[in-house]
Amino acid sequence: QVQLVESGGGLVQPGGSLGLSCAASGSFFSINAMGWYRQAPGKQRELVARVTSGGSTNYADSVKGRFTISRDNAKNTVYLQMNSLKPEDTAVYYCNADVRPRTFNSWIPYWGQGTQVTVSS
Repeated sequence: QVQLVESGGGLVQPGGSLGLSCAASGSFFSINAMGWYRQAPGKQRELVARVTSGGSTNYADSVKGRFTISRDNAKNTVYLQMNSLKPEDTAVYYCNADVRPRTFNSWIPYWGQGTQVTVSS
């Protein structure tokens, strides 16, 4: 079993910054991609940023230049640094990891429980 635990959400003013982290724990063979998704009320969950095990990244157009995703493979942790935050960034942010189990020849997506990010004056 794998657990993903997010931290760092909260309330921030427009233009401010916030950092999220997500640590994976448990027993597994490896982790491929890790990423952050978000979901605002009444909207579909959308990809915010993603990083592969080799360090390649991709971002949603709406956050390019403002957000930075990174990971520490030794710690099985992914980070999201959010700068120049806007009210439209308000959402529940979910950590995702594609995990390769030791006993199953495939990868399985795991999700954190989400952390609320609110950008408001």
